[in-house]
Amino acid sequence: MSFKKELSRKVEEIEKKLRDFLPEEAGFQKTIFEAMNYSVLAGGKRLRPLLMEESCRLFGREGKEIGPFMAAIEMIHSSSLVHDDLPAMDADEYRRGRKTTWVVYGEDMAILAGDALMIYAFETAAKAFKETDRPDLVGTCIGILAEKTGVYGMIGGQTVDVELTGKPVSEEKLDFIYRLKTGALLEASMMIGAALGGADKNQIALMEQVASDVGLAFQIQDDILDVTGSREVLGKPVGSDEKNEKTTYVTLKGLETAGSRVEYYSRRAKDALLSLPVRNDFLNELILALITREK
Repeated sequence: MSFKKELSRKVEEIEKKLRDFLPEEAGFQKTIFEAMNYSVLAGGKRLRPLLMEESCRLFGREGKEIGPFMAAIEMIHSSSLVHDDLPAMDADEYRRGRKTTWVVYGEDMAILAGDALMIYAFETAAKAFKETDRPDLVGTCIGILAEKTGVYGMIGGQTVDVELTGKPVSEEKLDFIYRLKTGALLEASMMIGAALGGADKNQIALMEQVASDVGLAFQIQDDILDVTGSREVLGKPVGSDEKNEKTTYVTLKGLETAGSRVEYYSRRAKDALLSLPVRNDFLNELILALITREK
């Protein structure tokens, strides 16, 4: 089976798993459930659960406990997008070719939906305790998920990103923003997958570094696409970084240097994976496809 067909099959399976963990749209608070599900089911690459699952397969042990974590990481990612799109943040009206959550449900409900998804993600992850014979691993993974989501992870990166909008940003601070805002959840995905797969501490640390490099390459490629892409291909407005006066690798270093950085971090991530005594060819291809994408 070709990589593209295999990827499509795996993403379809993840979509089914996600639906199993989403709340039923019923009760007096039905609107919040609808907004949460609208946000999570808006499509996308399902990159984070994919990386988690394939990192687990890399190390050979795959139990039912990974399902709740795959759903949880996507809920957290969706939560961050709901908040990013708000008028107080990026004020985007379209994402993945659909109207954003705040446009459909209003700002108030979008804020609540983002908050609800964040909390519901941990409620979902905790369901892994019922699916495992290794509760110690599940506890470790919940700790990783919390750290990489919070003020030392994604939210910390978002904070610096918001504070520096419209202001000069050094390369050091831009790296910090990207490593936390984008990289942290990728790190969580690959670290949790590796931990549940039976990796040792050194191997989990190596996967953290791989994910960090993938995150940088992915975000810099996103900067490039914001300049060179089109709304029809990307499914969202282009030029939003310039509109929001955000410093990116393209504005800081130019397109050519930005492209070189993508190649550098991609190569480093690939070399690190090849240094492991185990292999997952699909994971290698997935990482390459993600950081050289055109949409």
